[in-house]
Amino acid sequence: MSLAFSTIDEIAPSLARGSVSPVELIRSVFDQIERLDGELNCYITVLRDAALDQARAAEAEIRRGDYRGPLHGIPIAVKDNIETAGVRTTAGSKILADYVPIEDAPAVARLKAAGAVIVGKTNLHEFGMGATSVNPHYGPTRNPWHPECITGGSSGGSAAAVAAGMCLAALGTDAGGSVRIPSALCGVVGLKQTHGRVPVLGCVGAVKPTVDHIGPITRSVADAALLLRVIAGSDPRDPTTENVPPLPADFALSTGVSSLRIGIPREHFWNGVDDEVDSLVRAAIDELTRLGASAEEVSIRDHEALRAALSGLDGETPVYHQQWMRARLHDYGRDVQANLLARQLIPASDYVIALRARRLLADRYREIFQKVDLLAMPTVIVPAYPIAEADGTTALGVPTDTTPLSRNTILANLTGLPAISIPAGFTRSGLPVGLQLMGRAYDEATVLRAATAYEAATDWHTRRPSIT
Repeated sequence: MSLAFSTIDEIAPSLARGSVSPVELIRSVFDQIERLDGELNCYITVLRDAALDQARAAEAEIRRGDYRGPLHGIPIAVKDNIETAGVRTTAGSKILADYVPIEDAPAVARLKAAGAVIVGKTNLHEFGMGATSVNPHYGPTRNPWHPECITGGSSGGSAAAVAAGMCLAALGTDAGGSVRIPSALCGVVGLKQTHGRVPVLGCVGAVKPTVDHIGPITRSVADAALLLRVIAGSDPRDPTTENVPPLPADFALSTGVSSLRIGIPREHFWNGVDDEVDSLVRAAIDELTRLGASAEEVSIRDHEALRAALSGLDGETPVYHQQWMRARLHDYGRDVQANLLARQLIPASDYVIALRARRLLADRYREIFQKVDLLAMPTVIVPAYPIAEADGTTALGVPTDTTPLSRNTILANLTGLPAISIPAGFTRSGLPVGLQLMGRAYDEATVLRAATAYEAATDWHTRRPSIT
């Protein structure tokens, strides 16, 4: 198999020993980019020359004994709404097409300090405001499993690049599921850690920092845990990271699930699920019980009433865009433009009600996690669908309903709880399906523990798209 399809966990020891060169690994990744990106459109900016220079430097460091750890020499992509010093960060927009930050986002700086090589900036739904990654300015990102289909979003370029061997891992952002949705639809692993674990500083367009996250997209659960260890930690400039406990010093993966109690929510998460998705995800939960976990249906008190009150939170978004909406409204894509205009009409009273409802919803989830250790459900209730059906607007310019894509993921953002999407099988037409596991605040270890056990018992994560 090509080096480009290695997991970090697999290849890092070879890099440390010197039996594989970082330059060899980077070239393998760029071979994939050159061969596939013309069709899949995962990248907005490719950093071939800079990445090769960094790989040569990493090789020299490792040879002289200055090995920095398992990310040293690893090719990683960064979603193009995360700031990178000296490299343009467009947020997938026309408005920021020429924006070049002067410093890295903390998450990027931490990857670089660990020796990672940044290979490029990935395509996304404009300003992260959508779940398809159909971008009117840079073109749609295409799903490696079925190039006529969406990748999901908004971190679609990151997930598709990982799935297609165009990087070994990537950073995405997640304010409503934007790491987990494309990970599910592209057959890779996407982790949204507890809110505040990782600084969101440097996330362009993080208009709702109380729900936004920067998180890893990888080929394995072990790799997601590895990236989390590197990018986690407080930053004095980022108030979202205040008073957040650090990851445990002994934070490590365990594959045992015999003591875990899994809750299957009666409310919301299984409504309207595609039959094939339903069958595959329930089979995944059955596999966890076969491995020794217990599972039971649970009810989350007042869930539907509280969820219905949360739409007022969308009133935050236009504040960030006010100056551009006044001067450059037509430079937005039609779906984002319509979305912003609609959100301007949300009354302040609805916003206040939504803040109260959100606190109560978080209380209800704390209650349920006194009874169970994890909640399990489909990540996305439908498989990827054709790009032709995802133009983002109706004839009236009103955004189409993206709820089927984000309805199961956004609850982890609104509560701040950790959640992971892992591959859980394929539909008859060969489209990936994701299992989502949610856990208690700051208990990523249990989420990763169950995900590791399921991954070890199945081979879904080892499958590769035929296009590659």
